[in-house]
Amino acid sequence: MTDGRRHIDAAERRARLGLRHRLAAAARAATPEEVAASLVALHGTDPATVHLAVAARLSDPAKAVPETERALYEDGTLVRMHGMRHTVFVFPTELTAVVHASTGLTVAARERASLVKDMAAAGAPDAAWLAEVERATLAALARRGQATAAELAADEPRLRERFVYAAGKSYEGVHTVSTRLLRVLGVEGKVVRGRPLGSWTSSQFRWAPAPAHPELDVAGAQAGLLGRWLRACGPATEADLKWWTGWRVTEVRRALSAIGAEEVALDEGTGYVAEGDTDPVAAPGAPWAALLPALDPTAMAWQGRDWYLDPALRPLLFDRSGNIGPTVWWNGRVVGGWAQRADGEIVWRIPAESVRREAAAEVETEVAAEAGRLGGLLGVTRITPRFRTPLERELTA
Repeated sequence: MTDGRRHIDAAERRARLGLRHRLAAAARAATPEEVAASLVALHGTDPATVHLAVAARLSDPAKAVPETERALYEDGTLVRMHGMRHTVFVFPTELTAVVHASTGLTVAARERASLVKDMAAAGAPDAAWLAEVERATLAALARRGQATAAELAADEPRLRERFVYAAGKSYEGVHTVSTRLLRVLGVEGKVVRGRPLGSWTSSQFRWAPAPAHPELDVAGAQAGLLGRWLRACGPATEADLKWWTGWRVTEVRRALSAIGAEEVALDEGTGYVAEGDTDPVAAPGAPWAALLPALDPTAMAWQGRDWYLDPALRPLLFDRSGNIGPTVWWNGRVVGGWAQRADGEIVWRIPAESVRREAAAEVETEVAAEAGRLGGLLGVTRITPRFRTPLERELTA
């Protein structure tokens, strides 16, 4: 105990991670819905991330693609939509209202104002015109069920209207109304990402109407989302919480108070866990390895990462914008990175200093087994992370 607060060290945090994020063999899930519920959100910016993140956590990774497709596009139990930090995630569908109210409303207001301002600066039609186009677009989407931007533009030709963005600036460009408006409708919770064009690795997608959801109180929604996240990822610092949610610090503190979060002592300082979650958590019974994809929700869950990621590995595993690439894990720590070569081979590198010499043979054996699981899933499919990192490029050169 420290000042009456329980101290949770890095080893216990890694044990919690292995169990609650379904990475330890004994904790693996049976369905994508179980995975999403355990993690709260799966990064959806890179199409392959969702399926590979699910596969790493399923007892049978061969089910990852068909079962995730079922959940997203047939049963509708998962939904791909804009969420925290203006990023696309996959959530359990029952969280649609919570995510929209807790994180989407503020971003949506800013995005719509920015679009109207940019169009006005370019001499494009005004907000009233844009509202007409929006109504027609949503009606066309409702009739079709799912549609690409091009298909919607065939129904509503005004979506093809073009305007110059940032005229005279070094980053000047030409935008279409469809691109910007559909993005705004996404953050406003009116449309979501639908089935992709082509395979599950495709970055081209259809749009679909958002699931019907009630309008929730913002503070209540923020408390609900933070409570779920702390159950999955606690303990976490205030900085972690502010970074993951994208909220103001006052909103984070209000939500922490609302859910009765408890303070604990971490090596980094003060941390928080959900109410009643201070009891010790033992490590999983057997050592575990995992090969997680780029932008995996575990790797990207905390702003402070030194307790599971050696700072010396950062230059190899992150791109210049802070996006993490494919990672190799051992017992709750990132110990290296992996990639898929053009011939389909899964290759990895674990720097010698990342694991104890006496454990090196066991680590290689377990990582090879995980590579076999992953290779069996991918088969003839080839994946290239959307955000490429130095080690991933090196391994595939």
